[in-house]
Amino acid sequence: MAGKQITYGLYNDETDMMAAVKHANSKHLEIMDVFSPFPVHGLDPLLGLSESRLHIAGFVYGLLGTLTAFLGMTWIFTKDWPIVFGGKPYWSVPAFIPITFELTVLFAAVGMTFTFYILCGLGPGVTNKVLDDRITDDKFCIAFDETEVGRGEAESFFNSTGATEVHSKVL
Repeated sequence: MAGKQITYGLYNDETDMMAAVKHANSKHLEIMDVFSPFPVHGLDPLLGLSESRLHIAGFVYGLLGTLTAFLGMTWIFTKDWPIVFGGKPYWSVPAFIPITFELTVLFAAVGMTFTFYILCGLGPGVTNKVLDDRITDDKFCIAFDETEVGRGEAESFFNSTGATEVHSKVL
């Protein structure tokens, strides 16, 4: 997004923004991005976004945690340090369940967090440019790239759909 001229409109309510997105789709305007302070139900299909595949990564990380715990304890208690605890056999699967569960959850949570940060371009030392500070607070925003949609066309669109403010910014 470096060096792009962006025209964006701010809305006070998510229903107004949703109606504006529908109106933009009907006019075949290319929306660059939509910003919201919280997730808006039904916005993804309007923007043509596919479902996230983060749950697949979560399953893989959880499976890795399960295998790490189970195989690690199997090796420790049968080969490396075989001690009989209270008459239990060396390979006591019911005793492995709590630790296996905890490592499954730990690996899935940490792995999904890192995956999410990498996919979203977040992390230590990363500075992302922000259109307007109020977008993360209480405003809803639709942004157009001026190379796709002209500034005059974008401003008339925002005025016709009830945007409270219209701004232009170089990112």
